[in-house]
Amino acid sequence: MNKKISILLLLVLILFNMVGCIKKQVEGEIQLQIPNEEKQESDMVEPNVEERYKDNIKEKVDEMTLDEKIGQMVLVGFEGYTVNDATRRLIEDYHVGGFILFERNIRDVEQLVDLLNELKNINTVNKMPLFISTDEEGGRVSRMPKEFKKLPPNKTIGDINNGDFSFEIGSIIGEELKGLGLNMDFAPVLDINSNPNNPVIGSRSFGDNIEIVTKLGIRTMEGIASEGIIPVIKHFPGHGDTSVDSHLDLPCINNDLERLQDLEFVPFKEAIDNGADVVMVAHILFSQLDGENPASLSKTIITDILRDHMEFDGVVITDDMTMGAIVDNYGMGEAAVKSIVAGTDIVLICHQYENQISAINAIKTAVKDGTISEERIDESVYRILSLKDQYKLDDGPVQSIDVKKINERIDNTLNKYIK
Repeated sequence: MNKKISILLLLVLILFNMVGCIKKQVEGEIQLQIPNEEKQESDMVEPNVEERYKDNIKEKVDEMTLDEKIGQMVLVGFEGYTVNDATRRLIEDYHVGGFILFERNIRDVEQLVDLLNELKNINTVNKMPLFISTDEEGGRVSRMPKEFKKLPPNKTIGDINNGDFSFEIGSIIGEELKGLGLNMDFAPVLDINSNPNNPVIGSRSFGDNIEIVTKLGIRTMEGIASEGIIPVIKHFPGHGDTSVDSHLDLPCINNDLERLQDLEFVPFKEAIDNGADVVMVAHILFSQLDGENPASLSKTIITDILRDHMEFDGVVITDDMTMGAIVDNYGMGEAAVKSIVAGTDIVLICHQYENQISAINAIKTAVKDGTISEERIDESVYRILSLKDQYKLDDGPVQSIDVKKINERIDNTLNKYIK
């Protein structure tokens, strides 16, 4: 009897151990499968997050009126050190997307901070924050208040040919602009100075060497962006081989597509591949690409080449539409409409309230009569709002800026790299 009980107990223990082994094996299989299941869930979450982000921007676009959308597509300049009635109307009645500041708007640091804070305060009536921009390249194209020490031109930086120096200069520019309350810089210049008789680029370029212009331009772009300032690469497709200043007249370049791809396009394509957010398009007639329209009004150049061929999905902005190349050949409203039809997202109108209102009204009329679809407007506004969201723009006031600290940084940087 005891022997039978012992055998039964032994069988029970054997069965128990077998069950335990099977359980461990099953659990092991489940444990091995868990990472795969988690990975699958993770793979499913990421697109959903991205889709939710896209839906959030789209909801903002859908909630806007046509007037608000068109306003986002216009960036304007104005006269004086303070906000006047016309400037206030551009914000309150026309919902403009942003402003550009020139020397005519900048007396000193204190005045500039007060001016920008006032612009932002007025804009609280609108749903979207303002682009507050300027041309700060260093060298002869500088808008910074007189309290700041001067930065060298790109030509000097190109002669030194040090990527870290370029990044540091871009970062200093970004720190200056951020401290004053700006958030966009029309820089760096990516034009290759291939024509020594060029009347407009010259020392604004890093030089005539493709590799140097590309490398230093991208590093400067990255330096500006590192401070939360939106860099704008310019002047696409390339202003370096012109013999006419587009501020005064319409330059014409006869180079074919193969030459442009081998030279002028290179810095822009590389910058786009390295994350460029905004491209400024020049007022230049590239006769072998589009014999009728300057680049800023050309669907061939903006949509076919820049968007499709070079795969740029960011914001496209024109050079100033009140330059001689445009105003001597087109009406302001006509030019603004042609540019948007060509694929532009923002038209830049630096001078005269009448020009700005004319462009806004012409764009609205073009939507009403079907020349521009509202879907086309929505595409641009989506890109604009995405950019503002990406850089976390807001209309909060700036309290103060430490000019002394920035000037010390400029001195230290120049002493380090310029012997």
